[in-house]
Amino acid sequence: MPAVEQLRFGVERGFEVSALLSMPAKARQLLVLAHGAGTGMNHPFMEQLAGELASRGVATFRYQFPYMEEQRRIPDASAVLTATVVAAVRAAAEAAPGLPLLAGGKSMGGRMTSQAAAQQPLNGLRGLVFFGFPLHPPNRPGTKRADHLSQVNLPMLFLQGTRDALADLQLLRPVCARLGPRAALHVIETADHSFHVLKSSGRNDAEVLRGLAESAVSWAEGIEQIQSKLAQSPLGAEPAKKPRRN
Repeated sequence: MPAVEQLRFGVERGFEVSALLSMPAKARQLLVLAHGAGTGMNHPFMEQLAGELASRGVATFRYQFPYMEEQRRIPDASAVLTATVVAAVRAAAEAAPGLPLLAGGKSMGGRMTSQAAAQQPLNGLRGLVFFGFPLHPPNRPGTKRADHLSQVNLPMLFLQGTRDALADLQLLRPVCARLGPRAALHVIETADHSFHVLKSSGRNDAEVLRGLAESAVSWAEGIEQIQSKLAQSPLGAEPAKKPRRN
């Protein structure tokens, strides 16, 4: 894994948070990566994902939300979270000028990134990657959390497990279909919300995480084609492609 640079950046309302920039040699893209609700940017999943992406030529800019920076247990208000996303994208662009930008994150981090992108254009951003989009709370199926996605005019990749208690695939598939060519859904068999898989799958967590990175990189390399397709057809006019199974 390449050397990791420690950074700090300011957020609206007087907050300042930490960030980690991992820049591999000859990086082709930069992913601004937000953590989940109960974990920070140093969680093993985040570190290992950054390492797998780096080995494939993708730099990462991991960062803390203010509540995690201040070691509080309860996440900040949505407005603070989305403001942090906006500031992180700006700080990442300044830290690695010239690299194509992607953004997203694990669970809540991904959802807050999409909410920020729905509220305002994030300059230079080319696409969003969700590592387990939290479509609904556990045991409370619904799609309200996806309502804002119709306002996101960017390609989006959903990486989801078949045992994810926060995203019933019977609900998520129609959401992706309505988003048309903007959305791609990659399904990981037997994976839960943390991407742990059953022993019967024949794979371990490290192999699954490696597959997540490979899927994200492969999708990112095709973003220009997706954007061309979007430019040629009304948003949402075409059904999403049939999900691939990993």
